[in-house]
Amino acid sequence: MSGRDGSDAALLEELVDWLRIPSVSTDGGDARALRDAAAWARDRIRDAGGEAECLELGGNPLVVGTLEADHPGRPTVLLYGHYDVQGVGDGAGWTSAPFAPEVREGRLYGRGTSDDKGNFYPLLRAACARKRAGRLPVNVRVLVDGEEEIAGPSAATWLRTAAPQADCAIVFDSWMVDEATPAITVGLRGLVQARVTVTTGRLDLHSGVYGGSAMNAAHVLHAMLAAVLPDGDGRLRPELREGIEPPSARERDGWRGLPPAAAELAETGAVLARPGAAEDHYARTWADGSLDVHEIALGAPRTIVPARASAVLSQRLVPAQRADRAGAVLEGLLRSAAPAGAAVDVDLVLADPVLFDATSPPLRAGAAALARAAGRAPAIVRWGGAIPIVAELAAAGIPTIVSGTALAADHPHAVDESFRLASLRLGARAADALLDELASVPRDAARPSAQVAG
Repeated sequence: MSGRDGSDAALLEELVDWLRIPSVSTDGGDARALRDAAAWARDRIRDAGGEAECLELGGNPLVVGTLEADHPGRPTVLLYGHYDVQGVGDGAGWTSAPFAPEVREGRLYGRGTSDDKGNFYPLLRAACARKRAGRLPVNVRVLVDGEEEIAGPSAATWLRTAAPQADCAIVFDSWMVDEATPAITVGLRGLVQARVTVTTGRLDLHSGVYGGSAMNAAHVLHAMLAAVLPDGDGRLRPELREGIEPPSARERDGWRGLPPAAAELAETGAVLARPGAAEDHYARTWADGSLDVHEIALGAPRTIVPARASAVLSQRLVPAQRADRAGAVLEGLLRSAAPAGAAVDVDLVLADPVLFDATSPPLRAGAAALARAAGRAPAIVRWGGAIPIVAELAAAGIPTIVSGTALAADHPHAVDESFRLASLRLGARAADALLDELASVPRDAARPSAQVAG
């Protein structure tokens, strides 16, 4: 890793400057800070001699930029990351202020250190540094999102309408297997997120006077949720399992070489949902569906019949499922459990699952680059999370190297989020190696290898 002055300290200093901008997009966000964080990334590209602008497509600004290769005829690589971050949650739970980054015992603490400014910035910085030095081996397109944490549509809208010509993409928004082993994520689960609102009257009523006669929105909502919740073993009901196929024996054999999930689950403080949950963690979260209720809002601590109740829940999808079909099934089950007279509103956010071919030339080159940077071959894995832009990239026929140097121990989305300084250094080495390796990928061999699962 090298900074503008050839030092690790320069990279760290620049990242800290970006992290100080409180670019929270959740819970309404901070419009000024989001614009400032976008402008910060835009200016890095311009300072390197590239072209960049901040686009507003009805939501938070997108940073879109171009850095041309220093030799003609080279492949084009799209780099994606996001500058928006989660809210701080319980501010009192942070050891240091979330937007005053602080280094302690080899870790940089602050919101966005791992997800995704610290994870992504080495990639952006490597491209800019190589361009300034006249050694950029590929054409680079840059897309920095301001709505990833809220599943906003701006990045997808730009990708569909601009139709950038890219031979492959790199997304640094994922995790390593452990502190020494990088990973390439070839499969991502999709998402159906539902916000359900039930209304059963104009106003809350006295439960002593009207209880049993007036419809209770809380009761209706609970019956609707019960109609879609998994069984005691955590398995989805049959209607929601439509299209789920088991992973191949080859994939399962590869997963057996991964570190046991029990230690990771224990480190997070999770209480296991059932006996054996740790043993089948990878198969359940990578290759099977799940459904979770995230929030329920209803009633008050007094004797009323609530007239309104709401909940947010999501279903995770795996390859061979499609978000539009799964969303329709989920919504149908919810509505069918509501009695006549209840007004039900369901708002859906959809993202398709993705599965890439690990043997395609771009992903093989990505694996070689990560092996060179880390000193060991990357694991080829799936991941239980959803990164909506990756499905869009696959739909556009752009094979994508989904990787990064974050770890579960970084506690993204939680208090005291952090990022190892060693991860920052590895990210810089990996970024340089990826740019070099992808320069040799045949342009006509790249694009056919991407697909949206389904």
